[in-house]
Amino acid sequence: MAAPIKFGTDGWRAIIADEYTVENVMRVAEATALFMKKHKMKKVVIGYDCRFGGLLFTETTARVLGAYGIKCHVATSFVSTPMVSLGVVKTKSDLGIVITASHNPPSYNGFKLKAAFGGPMIPSEIAEVEALIPDSCSLQHLPSLGELVSKKLLVDVDLETIYLRHAKKAFDLKAIKQSAGRIAYDAMYGAGQNAVKKLLPRSLFLHCDWNPGMHGQAPEPIHRNLHLLSQTIKNNPKITAGLANDGDADRIGMYDEDGNFVDSHHLLLILLLYLRKYKNMEGKVIFTFSVTDKMKKLAEHFQLPYEITKIGFKYIAEIMVKEDVLIGGEESGGLAVKGHIPERDGVWMGLLVFEFMAKTGKTIKGLVQEVYDIVGSFAVDRDDLHVTEAQKQSIIAACKSGAYSSFGTFNVHGVEDLDGWKFRLGGDNWVMIRPSGTEPVLRVYAQGAQLAQVREILDATKATILS
Repeated sequence: MAAPIKFGTDGWRAIIADEYTVENVMRVAEATALFMKKHKMKKVVIGYDCRFGGLLFTETTARVLGAYGIKCHVATSFVSTPMVSLGVVKTKSDLGIVITASHNPPSYNGFKLKAAFGGPMIPSEIAEVEALIPDSCSLQHLPSLGELVSKKLLVDVDLETIYLRHAKKAFDLKAIKQSAGRIAYDAMYGAGQNAVKKLLPRSLFLHCDWNPGMHGQAPEPIHRNLHLLSQTIKNNPKITAGLANDGDADRIGMYDEDGNFVDSHHLLLILLLYLRKYKNMEGKVIFTFSVTDKMKKLAEHFQLPYEITKIGFKYIAEIMVKEDVLIGGEESGGLAVKGHIPERDGVWMGLLVFEFMAKTGKTIKGLVQEVYDIVGSFAVDRDDLHVTEAQKQSIIAACKSGAYSSFGTFNVHGVEDLDGWKFRLGGDNWVMIRPSGTEPVLRVYAQGAQLAQVREILDATKATILS
């Protein structure tokens, strides 16, 4: 029997030529087709990012879906995940498929599913598709691309142009270009590169060429992967901020004018401040279990309802579709706001921060300080511990049994287990332990008053759980 294919927190991902093969893509595509036929869905949008084999796997997917009589709108070039999600809405399609492994290393590719509302398919539907994956594709013959075109089952769609038009209507790009200063942008060889070049042409561009190998670097927009962007800002006083996106440009990383990394916790707070105080918008505030508690404090300050979800943007998107949500986000760089699709969008969030800077004349440091004036200062960080399966299971068992009463000198005052285990350490300090849903790692998050204290908490936690 073929190896089972499992979807993680955001799609199926695997190493190219190992588990990620044409045959296995056909299996997943056939399951998607069966799901669509069951639910009387007729149209799909398919796009791919800059990874190796993107076009090949896209065409393979279209040929399988086309064999089932499903009309495929296929991107004319590489695109970001948000472009596919927006394209689903604009073309009134039933589903979206993105051939991407997001922030995973360049040896990976993947398969994401997007719902008709322009965001991640809800978990119950993902499970339904997963259950339909056959041991092998049942189709004896796949129609050629030419056959599908002649039957009007395959049409090209310029998703990038659709996205650019949408963005130009939503933002004051003139103000951003005139008042936000010069921006440094690192695409990490990902799919956001062309759009940002067109939206912010005066920017200084890094890693904005097509390079599927990505110089061996996982395109995850966190500080340890972005030292060139940080140093570029430090060496150029005319640059006022830095923006980075992951491989499919749905995640964000940012830098202030001094070349210091601004994490997603702070970006969420900045955006909530802008939307509520300056744009006078209302709605629910949604954030995942690993996000700073300062989001709760700022939501309460603005008298806005809030909800904490499990980790995974799909949980946020599910609420955004049903309720009036102002902002939603997760620690790993996936943020969404009212007035756009219920989808993570790293380019969109960057433009929103730049517009905030332009409208107020403040730098990112100034915006962070305005947040601190309301909720108090704080720092956060995360370690990814590569452990054996035996170690992982032992640590999980210890968390479940309440075995940890302290981490070094930090005593545990309470534990929450919505998704992983968050240990309260007194005041605003906490540490959280959670196994990754898509990678063989144990994630350890911490919050403290300053980065030095956060480092102490993380080191003490690591020493305790690996002893």
